[in-house]
Amino acid sequence: MPCSAAALTNHWQNLFIERTADTVPLSEATVLASIRQDNYTPLRQALAARPDYPGWVPDLDFGQGFDADGFAHDGSGWRAIRYKPFLSTFWPTNGSTNDVMIRLPQAFRTDSQGVPSRAIYAVNLAIVEAAIAVAPARLPEALGLLVAPLDETLAGVDLDGDGQLSCAITRLQRLPSHYVGGARQIPVSRDLYPRGTEFLHTVRYLDPDQPPWLSTRMKEVRYTRKVQWLDPHAVRRAYRRERQEKALGWLPTYAGSPLTGLRNALSWQLQGFIEDAVGRLRVQTEEEHRFCVGCHSSLGVTVDQTFALARKVPGAAGWRPQDVRGMPDVPQHGHADPELLTYLRRVLGGDEFRANTEMLSRFFPGGGLDEALVRREAPGGDQDLAWAILPSRQRALALNRAYMALVATQTFHLGRDTLLAPPVHVHRVIRNGATALRATGRVFRDGRLWLDWDAEQGSTVSE
Repeated sequence: MPCSAAALTNHWQNLFIERTADTVPLSEATVLASIRQDNYTPLRQALAARPDYPGWVPDLDFGQGFDADGFAHDGSGWRAIRYKPFLSTFWPTNGSTNDVMIRLPQAFRTDSQGVPSRAIYAVNLAIVEAAIAVAPARLPEALGLLVAPLDETLAGVDLDGDGQLSCAITRLQRLPSHYVGGARQIPVSRDLYPRGTEFLHTVRYLDPDQPPWLSTRMKEVRYTRKVQWLDPHAVRRAYRRERQEKALGWLPTYAGSPLTGLRNALSWQLQGFIEDAVGRLRVQTEEEHRFCVGCHSSLGVTVDQTFALARKVPGAAGWRPQDVRGMPDVPQHGHADPELLTYLRRVLGGDEFRANTEMLSRFFPGGGLDEALVRREAPGGDQDLAWAILPSRQRALALNRAYMALVATQTFHLGRDTLLAPPVHVHRVIRNGATALRATGRVFRDGRLWLDWDAEQGSTVSE
């Protein structure tokens, strides 16, 4: 297939801007004061005061927090997910912290009589988790998913496969044919969410004085909702259409608008808010929305176009606000070695650009990967994932400064990655039509979103 001439030039020009302390002279006190300001509540208040606003109005009150089971105290139905961050981009050492919440429609939160039931809601969330987070290699009758205690007697379905109904099971062994309670008429489909599923994803600065490192100030607020349910046949047709469109050289098109978000071919509506020049959250432009839709449409590694739930920490420890402390570096499904170790071996650096000098100096002393050091945060080691992917205080503050400088320019169309210096391993222009990755054996096709939590060998993820 012929290559577009425009694609031979790297248009993500923000990568090549110098953003060191000399060029972004903000004091530590200024940076910390800024990232501890609340720009989310003003967004909620501003949109709530606009009855003519057609998009989603943020309805989670972060100030009220979450209870011990991860449910929002405000009664909104949101539940926090604690998950293993996706590789590189979502590691704090590369610039941002993130958190994700999920919410199912009202029918999934009630019993068969329509009465709100948190126990029924927990069962339905566990069923969704089993449909998404367990690798397809496991049979529907042998899932073996560790779950927070569930009441089968209320659900009226045998989930652990022992032939009886119990009030506090901790393993979901069998995937039922349908959801339970008010959603009992809705079929369960492997690798697909039910219609109406919602996700709330916030992207934040690095606050080195807060244990989970999540700042109060948000870089972005991202919301997505599954507006239609497509059966597996319709999903396959959508992927076939995408391949045909690429072969014909057609650009992707999406329904929607910046005010309501854009809808992809798999019926996910994505809407985003991003900082304006003074740090207030604003509606994204259509071009900025396309940045979000790109990752949730065209990446083959996702599960039903999503990332976080497939990487949730199993059991009760995974229904918490995001925190990588105490989390082991388990392998991807089908891999023998820890995920971080596999990544560092293949990329030869701590980010896609091999520009994270702190990771390079730490894990590649003398230019070679110190595998024994990396394995310290694997199951059985004396460290955890936080030890491996949290930056130093100095780097965290520098990354915050760099992103603040980008916010001031409002040039997100030129890229949102903020490096501290222009990368030396990134092509500005491709002159020969290829990157030589395939020719040098650097293309890998065995990456998986699912994780092998069994590699913990019976150990418990810290809560």
